[in-house]
Amino acid sequence: MQSTRTVRLILGDQLNQRHSWFSESCPHCLYVMMEIRQETDYVDHHIQKVMGIFGAMRRFAENLKSRGHRVHYLHLSDESNRQDFRRNITEVIKQYEAEEFQYQLPDEYRLDQQLKEICHELKEEGITCSSVDTEHFLCKRDDLAEFFKGKKTYLMESFYRDLRKKHGILMKGSDPEGGKWNYDKQNRESLPKGHRPAEPLVFDHNLTDLYEEIKEAGVKTIGEVDAERYLWPLDRSECLELLDYFAENALPWFGQFQDALTQDSWSVYHSRLSFAMNIKLLSPKEVIQRVIDQWRDHKEEIDIAQIEGYVRQILGWREYMRGVYWAHMPGYASENFFDHDTPLPSWFWTGETKMTCMRHAIKQSLQYSYAHHIQRLMVTGNFALLAGIDPDEVDKWYLGIYIDAFEWVEITNTRGMSQFADGGIVGTKPYVSSANYIDKMGHYCNGCYYDKKDKTGDKACPFNSLYWHFYDRNRDKLSNNPRVGMMYRTWDRMKDVSKKGILERADEILKDLEGI
Repeated sequence: MQSTRTVRLILGDQLNQRHSWFSESCPHCLYVMMEIRQETDYVDHHIQKVMGIFGAMRRFAENLKSRGHRVHYLHLSDESNRQDFRRNITEVIKQYEAEEFQYQLPDEYRLDQQLKEICHELKEEGITCSSVDTEHFLCKRDDLAEFFKGKKTYLMESFYRDLRKKHGILMKGSDPEGGKWNYDKQNRESLPKGHRPAEPLVFDHNLTDLYEEIKEAGVKTIGEVDAERYLWPLDRSECLELLDYFAENALPWFGQFQDALTQDSWSVYHSRLSFAMNIKLLSPKEVIQRVIDQWRDHKEEIDIAQIEGYVRQILGWREYMRGVYWAHMPGYASENFFDHDTPLPSWFWTGETKMTCMRHAIKQSLQYSYAHHIQRLMVTGNFALLAGIDPDEVDKWYLGIYIDAFEWVEITNTRGMSQFADGGIVGTKPYVSSANYIDKMGHYCNGCYYDKKDKTGDKACPFNSLYWHFYDRNRDKLSNNPRVGMMYRTWDRMKDVSKKGILERADEILKDLEGI
């Protein structure tokens, strides 16, 4: 057996080929990767998510081997696989008589704590332990907490502007390129009638063997998959291909239509690169640079509102959400500002509801393990908040169903921005709406069982009465919020009989969420 001094752990979301660990051969190092039930079982994940991570891990391991690195890879079905990090790491260190254990800092709090505990045990046995950065994000874990130190509230826009300046992104000297920092007001259009976005680039992987291995192991999953034609990218070259496709075919319309809702396209003009970035096959910096280069070379086709909107999602929200996560965990995972405790309706797992918008968004999520940010925020998330769903259950659903969902980014978007369960750390107001917004941004309401304009009838859209019921029951918590004062003024101007009918309709819906 070749001598091993150092065992280095690579997690399934740490597939960064350009990490300094791999810049040169390390003969005494052994890289350990593992597919384990600890990670498949803590929530019910979408089958495409499990297959995507394991498929990408296997390709990454082969790439390392081809570059001369030594890899110890534990497949899900290997007899020697103990199915959790602690036991597997301990066994590998003993097997190879290693003297040192190293790992890249994990992005999830639970793994950060577990690896610290493992290192404490290893040190007692004389094993040296250390950790290094993943070399992926533009910010360190505690940068946001330091930036807002001493301030009661956070504001993503100020953090975003600081990062623009610090990294020289879309800047002209000390001023924002184009003269404005933010073009969000130009990023809210619905698709014109008859407009068809470009078909999304998908891949065609036969992962039947991996699918059968997962099923034979008894892993409980949700959603559907065509294992013979798996559509997500699995290695860096494919991710770069997807990045190029987005820059050349979708970027010219991304900003304008990034909030649009439609049943005619499951991806619209979104890049679908979040999975690639979240498992670190691509870095945010290279994605940002690629789209900016495309914009600079094609300014006659791409205006600045398109590119700024995309950069803001990655440089702004992605880094911001990660910073909030590390500033507030572990307490963030139990935040419940409204004390919501209603169980998630069973149709969240099937899409079998009479509401067209909810049915489509959920069924699309089950089919593709994907929905864009407005489907998540203003359709499924909006309903969950208005209906008072327990944020613990909402978290588990979002974390499981989406291929790009890892706790550091999921929980801040779900429990924070979507459910306002953090009381305003991430967002300055609850993101709720009636049917009016959903109808404005797309065509879900056309032909729906429910009437988008009615508030009180048997077929009145549930969003309409639940919207006012939400504000009425939470007045003590929200009335002093300056961003929602107009809603209370509108509510107070309504006739008592109208308010009574709206609240009664909402109560009927809340008593039978399974039946809507």
